[in-house]
Amino acid sequence: MATSPKLDSKIPEGVLEQKWTKYRSTMPLINPANKRNLEVIVVGSGLAGASAAATLAELGYSVKVFCFQDSPRRAHSIAAQGGINASKNYQNDGDSIYRLFYETVKGGDYRAREANVHRLSEVSGNIIDQCVAQGVPFAREYGGLLSNRSFGGTQVQRTFYAAGQTGQQLLLGAYSALQRQVGMGKVSLYTRHEMLDIVNIEGKCRGIIARNLISGKLERYFGHAVLLCTGGYGNVFFLSTNAMGSNVTAAWKAHKRGAFFGNPCYTQIHPTCIPVSGEHQSKLTLMSESLRNDGRIWVPKRKEDAEAIRAGKLSPNSLKEDDRDYYLERRYPAFGNLVPRDVASRAAKERCDAGFGVNKTGQAVYLDFSYNMKFKYGKVEATIQGIENPSEKQLEDLGRAVIKEKYGNLFDMYEQITGVNPYQNPMQIYPAVHYTMGGLWVDYNLMTTVPGLYALGEANFSDHGANRLGASALMQGLADGYFVIPYTVGVYLSGEIRTKPIPTTHEAFEKAEQEVKARIEKLFAVNGTKPVDYFHRHLGKVMWEKCGMARNAADLKSAITDIQKIREEFWKDVRVTGKADEFNPELEKAGRVADFLELGELMCIDALHRNESCGGHFREEFQTEEGEAKRDDDNFTYVAAWEMKDVSNWELHKEELKYENIKIAQRSYK
Repeated sequence: MATSPKLDSKIPEGVLEQKWTKYRSTMPLINPANKRNLEVIVVGSGLAGASAAATLAELGYSVKVFCFQDSPRRAHSIAAQGGINASKNYQNDGDSIYRLFYETVKGGDYRAREANVHRLSEVSGNIIDQCVAQGVPFAREYGGLLSNRSFGGTQVQRTFYAAGQTGQQLLLGAYSALQRQVGMGKVSLYTRHEMLDIVNIEGKCRGIIARNLISGKLERYFGHAVLLCTGGYGNVFFLSTNAMGSNVTAAWKAHKRGAFFGNPCYTQIHPTCIPVSGEHQSKLTLMSESLRNDGRIWVPKRKEDAEAIRAGKLSPNSLKEDDRDYYLERRYPAFGNLVPRDVASRAAKERCDAGFGVNKTGQAVYLDFSYNMKFKYGKVEATIQGIENPSEKQLEDLGRAVIKEKYGNLFDMYEQITGVNPYQNPMQIYPAVHYTMGGLWVDYNLMTTVPGLYALGEANFSDHGANRLGASALMQGLADGYFVIPYTVGVYLSGEIRTKPIPTTHEAFEKAEQEVKARIEKLFAVNGTKPVDYFHRHLGKVMWEKCGMARNAADLKSAITDIQKIREEFWKDVRVTGKADEFNPELEKAGRVADFLELGELMCIDALHRNESCGGHFREEFQTEEGEAKRDDDNFTYVAAWEMKDVSNWELHKEELKYENIKIAQRSYK
């Protein structure tokens, strides 16, 4: 297949291992005096946004940063728990840049760009050095060396971590770097501001329209370039592990202004989430994938035992080992509990659908630490302490202390939410929406199809293919911000040094602001009877049931019709209380849900057109006899980049994916 003429990935020529190094060494530069006259807007202050803004300001650019939270420290990156990947090979277990590259492409089911993934692998080690220099308190071994643990889809230990709060600690490092630049006057920070549109002038992105969320005032800002670092769109499902404020609005407004959307149907379902407990919930809570290092996943072997557990008549601790089905270890002996997220999620669904679920709804499996607590850690500690013939109680106590040190805050969080002590009872988990691999299409420079508009981190589609390996989100966000965009944005800005700041009185700014104002007025004018959450829940239910862990053509066609009806009802019967010119969270939600109601349709259209199963996109019609994903490499080895013509009207453009360094094969973790 040929790549669409509207897509130019700008991948450098040459040997894969030398592409980034050579490109970085030959790209045009901007002298420091000119950098001071170039203005860059960064939307979003998570890992990608904060690291990009701090680094660009350090280089001398004039930077404006926008976030809708009251502080950059509240960006959703803070919620990441388990760790960050890097190919340091500290464990001397065979890791390398190539192995990280290969396992990331394989983990993404061969639907990612080779060049982007190899660059990510190359710079991964630099991220750790950068963060250590900033004071990020990574876990360390007894001798002082940085510790590593395993994550899904790998057989090496390459994940660096800070207990169960890695995202928070990394964000504090990036935030400190950002605040240093704010203090020096190189960064202007605009908190409680939400970007509601981009401004294009003569075919280039030249600024944004933002709403001050405190006063409600619409404001205009110019930039020679605009960087969207606004995260993913998992909240289209309503229930997800994302913060309630996480949304697609910035990326979606850019899409409607000409930025193509890549692979929107690629959604990651995370296997270790606290199960849904009732209709009252507005979000779900993730239990870190790092727990799969030492937790073993199981369900009862006999349905009658599962039924007894669901009825409260049988305790899981009373089931003997022989009566437990450690189904991941049984089905995937080579990787066991550390298979990739999409594989583990589908396996849990299969067991629960077959009637072996263990909570009242039948939608849960066990994550159990008792075995490793006693026999992996307890025995080692007993030996260290010189305890001969330790009792089972001693082994349990000794092992518990080790588990508490490694995962204590996660165990505490689980008990606070569920009321169950996970040291004494196995955790209950079930898959939930977590991350989105799709996003704005970008080239090798991270630029969208709109010149001057960039997308970083989870906001772009570029590095994970159809499934993201655990601990790679933090890696991509910081790689894009610290080590990629500071170089690649200069390629574009080197041609803009003669462009003077465009006054925000320009007619393009005026027109964009009036269009934003009209959309807000339209929301109030509906004056219906139903709150925003009613429509969001309704949309989420359709998305989860028909475009979630498993999809089929009939359900997807039905979902498209359902979403169109929900959207039509939304614009006839939504009620937005309050006023536009004041602090108004209901107005914020309404605008975001209006965007989700358009995005959801595109996700289903994308899932319907892709007649194959790959990674997180599992079409029931396309599976092997063993129930594994069945790709169609002859017809679908491409990025689906969608151009919006109008609501419900998109044109598909294809970017062919060429694999010159990796042999495409059926994924196997057995």
